[in-house]
Amino acid sequence: MKTIKGPAIFLAQFLDNAEPFNSLDSITSWVADLGYKGVQIPTWDARAIDLQLAAESKTYCDELKGKLADKGVQITELSTHLQGQLVAVNPAYDVMFDGFAPDSVKGNPKARTEWAVQQLKWAAQASQNLGLNAHATFSGALMWHTVYPWPQRPAGLVEQGFTELANRWLPILNAFDEAGVDLCYEIHPGEDLHDGVTFEMFLEKVGGHKRANLLYDPSHFVLQCLDYLQYIDFYHERIKMFHVKDAEFNPTGKQGVYGGYQSWVNRAGRFRSLGDGQVDFGSVFSKLTQYGYDGWAVLEWECAIKDPVQGATEGAPFIDSHIIQATSKVFDDFAGGGADIELNKKILGI
Repeated sequence: MKTIKGPAIFLAQFLDNAEPFNSLDSITSWVADLGYKGVQIPTWDARAIDLQLAAESKTYCDELKGKLADKGVQITELSTHLQGQLVAVNPAYDVMFDGFAPDSVKGNPKARTEWAVQQLKWAAQASQNLGLNAHATFSGALMWHTVYPWPQRPAGLVEQGFTELANRWLPILNAFDEAGVDLCYEIHPGEDLHDGVTFEMFLEKVGGHKRANLLYDPSHFVLQCLDYLQYIDFYHERIKMFHVKDAEFNPTGKQGVYGGYQSWVNRAGRFRSLGDGQVDFGSVFSKLTQYGYDGWAVLEWECAIKDPVQGATEGAPFIDSHIIQATSKVFDDFAGGGADIELNKKILGI
């Protein structure tokens, strides 16, 4: 067994125009003071990183790592959640998802997809230059508008949809393979990869590609009423990243999984700060440790109630208290007799 690394924090929800959140230098000093040892960097935010330059310049990456190392912090992974979303967008969502794209490709779905693919390929090279071995992203979605089949889905729609999704991602997966980096899909409502079954269908279409892996986040499974602990049993070999995020699901006679078009604070299912929700993190950390996960435990703060600074402040000690120092001994070793074939024969009566 191995020991999980941490605590770390995803910077996406904290970057802002106010100090100390408006530059990588100041925000990493802030999180270091809170006790975080690693940061996951959103590559769409120029305040945090120049993705193209990171892909093209090892010197830039070395300098970036050195500045963070001086604070006692390291980069855990890069993220292309927003760019990955744009690899596959159903036209029904064009207007809303154009907000994730630069002005130069807005209103042009083909150019937007090409831009997103290039961003992912740069992310692969940047990750290699930074010495990282995993990367976070979303799959995008061509079929999400058909997730509740009314009217019924035409025969072959899902098969064709996953074939197209795989065709778009295979060149990206190959680029990550060339860079020696695992591409980890965050399994998430709104994405075509939103549970175990959909990940399996995608994995089959990409030929079991060794770089098609998982970012495990139990909060999204709480809101789907999916067994987030058994999920680890099923997919631990593909889990290469871990978002530590809490959630709660409190259905009523008026509202359930779909949320009734309500704001987050008024939904039956909502994200919470660590320790305020229903996720059994003791069991989560135990299972991941049992299966040898040795990546980072990264706080992703999203809460409909608590202030983000309080959430981040409480998050580091919460994660630290759940990290299990994996044992190198078996508890009853003291009573062991060692290997002795003749003794074993006597015990067996043979």
